[in-house]
Order: sequence, then C-alpha cells, then structure tokens
Amino acid sequence: MERRRAVVTGMGVVSPLGCALEPFWSRLTGGRSGIRPIERFDASTFASRIAGEVVEFDPEGIISPKDRRRMDPFCHYGIVAARRAVEDAGLDFGAEDTDRVGVLVGSGIGGLQILFQQTKVFYDRGASRFSPFMIPQMITNMLSGLIAIEYGLGGPNFSVVSACATATHSLGEALRMIQHGEADLMLAGGAEAPICELGVGGFCAMRALSTRNDDPAGASRPFDAGRDGFVIAEGAAVLVLEDLEHARRRGARIYAELAGYGRTCDAFHMTAPDETGRGAARGMRLAMEDAGLGPDGIDHINAHGTSTALNDACETKAIKIALGESDARRVMVSSNKSMLGHLLGAAGAVESVACVLTLVHGVVPPTINYETPDPACDLDVVPNTAREARVRACLNNSLGFGGHNATLCFRAF
Repeated sequence: MERRRAVVTGMGVVSPLGCALEPFWSRLTGGRSGIRPIERFDASTFASRIAGEVVEFDPEGIISPKDRRRMDPFCHYGIVAARRAVEDAGLDFGAEDTDRVGVLVGSGIGGLQILFQQTKVFYDRGASRFSPFMIPQMITNMLSGLIAIEYGLGGPNFSVVSACATATHSLGEALRMIQHGEADLMLAGGAEAPICELGVGGFCAMRALSTRNDDPAGASRPFDAGRDGFVIAEGAAVLVLEDLEHARRRGARIYAELAGYGRTCDAFHMTAPDETGRGAARGMRLAMEDAGLGPDGIDHINAHGTSTALNDACETKAIKIALGESDARRVMVSSNKSMLGHLLGAAGAVESVACVLTLVHGVVPPTINYETPDPACDLDVVPNTAREARVRACLNNSLGFGGHNATLCFRAF
C-alpha cells in the first residue's frame, strides 16, 4: 500500500507567551520572555523561584466549572488547546467518520498537582477524605480520553509518556497512523502542568533548574556559556494532522506537511544525554530519511536547547554528526525555550507549532539571552533577533530523560 501523506490543518496553543496563535507567534518572534517569578505558591525557600507560568488562560465556555473541578490543570490546558485546534482546522465532526479520527495527546508527568493536593489531604484529614476523582485526575492517558469524549472520536486513542520527548513522540506516532491508513485525522500533541511545590522541588533537588532568580527574563539562555539550568514551564499544544487527500476533499487550509519522524534511545543514563550525541544524531537522520530529504534540504532546526550545560553541548555534537559539519554550520538552530522555558512533556508540541509557523511566515524565532559564545555550541543559534528566511524544511528535536530521542521533520507545503 502506498504510504499516505500527513498535513497540518489546525493548531491550538496554551503557553507562557499566550493562549492563541497570533500573540504566541508575535511574542516568540519578538524575542519576548514568558519567564517570571513564581506566583502560584510561596517559592521563597526554593533554589529556583522562577517559571514559565500560563497567565492568560481562560477555560470559560470550553470547560464547565463542575468539570474543571474533576480535572488536573494539565487536562484543562490540553482540552482548551484541542478545542482551538479543532476550530482552527474548521472541522465538523458531524460530517466525519469519527471511528477514523484519533487522539494522541500525552503528558510527561500528568496530574502532579492533584497528586500533591491529595497527599496533603491524606496527611491532614485521613484516608477517608480522598477524592473519588483522584486517580482519573492523575493518570496521563485521561487527557486523550477526555478529548475523545468531547467530540465522540472512536479512532486510535492512547498516550505516550517519554518525559520531555512525549509530545514529539505523540505527533510522530500519529503521523505513522495516518501514513499507514489507520486514521484519516489525528489530534496530537502534549500538555503539562508541573508548577507546584512537588514539581519545582523535585527538579531543584536534581540541580537541573536555573537559579538566576534575580533576572527571570534572562535565566533561560540556551547555547550561551553562562547557562546554568532550564526554567520549568507549563502549557499545551495540539495539532490536527490529516491525510492529505482527506484535507483536499473537505477544502481544508493546509499549513505544512509533517513529512518525517525518527526515534531512538541513547541507552546511556537515567538523566544525562550521551555525550557523543550519536543517539540524537541517528534520530535526526531517520527523520530526514523518512521525509526523503538530505541535510542540504534542511534550513532550520528547532533545538531541544534546554539551557543546561550537557544538553546544549551534546545536541550541538549531534547536529554536526547528523548533518555534517558544513550543513550544520549553515542551518539556523534556535531554541524556543529561551523564551518559553521548558514545558517538559508538552515542549515538543508547542515547538512544533513554532516550526509550522516558521514555514508559513518565513521567520525563524531567535534564541534570546545569547551573550557569551560557548566553543562547545558553535552553530548559528539565531542570537537575540528573529530572522526572515526562506525555510523549505525544518527539524524539531526533543530529548527526554531516560535517553528518549525524537525528531520530527516539517516541510513547507
């Protein structure tokens, strides 16, 4: 059977830079930071007291107050992002075979806030006071289930959990389902809401977070020699992936093509990347091969770019291995995390939205806070200012704890 092509026909985003496509894109390309002091709880005793909190979120009219009480915030974000994506795609599920429409929206951590709240309930009030909704609020697959329930979608439905590669794996696996004829439409992406005492405290204990608390907007500085850790963030993004012929039949607007997907494992360490970069490089090569492209066909890489010492240096090595020295130096490599912070399991979806908009508008977002070059990160990181450029195809990298590597290849349509 001839492999089908998958295109992006709708997108929805909830992020520290906004909860609609236009403000998200204008702020991202404007080099604006969404990192601020944490307001959700008293973080004064934490080593890291800054985060990319979602501040413009309004679920009114999408999720009823009663239903909101029965969900963890990661589901709130994901459901709103899904609604925006469906609206953006102009979908009428009444005209679709809903058994051919699936959902694959993952979360790296899931219902962390409800877990923390219910643990406090147990210690303060006893076992009889647990909420009967605690388990369905916590489990990561619930978001995909809730989206399907909202629209009556009976197609493939589950969730991927691969730490910071979750959303990228979700989009890639959704691509495979369309390529192989298992679905005509997929809602795919990721959602995360880790900003609570438990989430911030856990990453602080790992010494993974930036402690540049006196300069929140300047704290996330991927590829800069002064980087000191990532900034935790929250949000969601959902993309509508659609079989090309199906999209054409219904007259859908097509943003771009999701043309390739690669996934590998470092098989090296629980949290540290393989310093050789070989696993991540192989993922990029697989994505390019899947898209039928060579390194000379790639103009931009949306890097994982976490602002940690190991990740940024290892990813630089991986890009050089995957593309070769010459193309690696030619390609524009930027990190959205310099402005958004790190959305963990949702990062790859939000960054995929950025990739698609880069292809549509011909503008590559910058890596802000780039002040001091690092010899170990010696690529064109689009420092501090967005760049107008023709972008034919771009890669989106996500590298998760456990050695999970995932790369998507988006191509201009």
